[in-house]
Amino acid sequence: MKIAILDDSAVILTDLTRLLRQAGHECVGFDRGKALLDALRQTHYDMFVLDWNLPDVSGLTVLEWIRNHIGPTVPVLLLTSRNVEEDIVEGLSAGADDYVCKPFQPAVLQARVMALGRRTQATQSDAALEHYGNFTFDLRSHTVRCGDQDAILTAKEYQLALLLFRNVGRAISRQYVLETIWGLRADIPTRTLDSHIARIRSKLTLRPGNGYQLISVYGFGYRLEEVSTSA
Repeated sequence: MKIAILDDSAVILTDLTRLLRQAGHECVGFDRGKALLDALRQTHYDMFVLDWNLPDVSGLTVLEWIRNHIGPTVPVLLLTSRNVEEDIVEGLSAGADDYVCKPFQPAVLQARVMALGRRTQATQSDAALEHYGNFTFDLRSHTVRCGDQDAILTAKEYQLALLLFRNVGRAISRQYVLETIWGLRADIPTRTLDSHIARIRSKLTLRPGNGYQLISVYGFGYRLEEVSTSA
C-alpha cells in the first residue's frame, strides 16, 4: 500500500517510514497538514497515518477533509499523544478507523496497519458491484457494463478503468498509474499507457455526452471528470 504519514516530528516520521517499509509498504512523509492537503489534490494514497497536533492544520482537520473529499472507505489511523477518553471518542467519531496513542510499540503499530489493510480489502471484495452513473463494474467477473451494453476490456484495461472511476475528479499521475496497474517498478514504454488510455476512452465512450470525459493533464497524468448531461 501507498501510505501517507503526517507528523511534525522528524524522528517519528523517519521511524514510521522505516517500520512500514519493512512491512512492504510505500511511505510518503509530511510534517505539515497543509502540505498533505496540497498533495492530496494530485496524488492518491491507500492509507493515512495522522498525528493530531500540528503547527498549522490539525490532523483532525485533515481527517475531515479526507472523509469529505475522498470518501469513507480509505483507512485512516490517528497516531497521537492525546490519550484521554474524550479525545479518542472525538477522533473515532470524526472518521478515524483506529486510534493509537504515543509512545507506541512498533510491532503493535505495524500489526494495526496490516489489520486495517486487510479490513479494507475485505470490505471492497464484499461489494460485488460498483456503480458510476451509467457504468457498472462487476468486481467478481471483472467486467464493465455501460447502460445495457457490455464493454469488452482486457484485464489491464479493466484495472485501469476501475482506477480512473474510483478517482473521479482527481488528477492521478502517470507514475501512480504505472505502479498500481503494472507493478511497483513498472518500466514500460510511454506509448503502452497512452494506448491503454486511448482504448478505454473509445471502448467506454468517455465523452461529455455519456456522462464522463477522460482528459490528459499536461506533464502529470490523467483525470476522469463527471459531466452533467442535462440540457
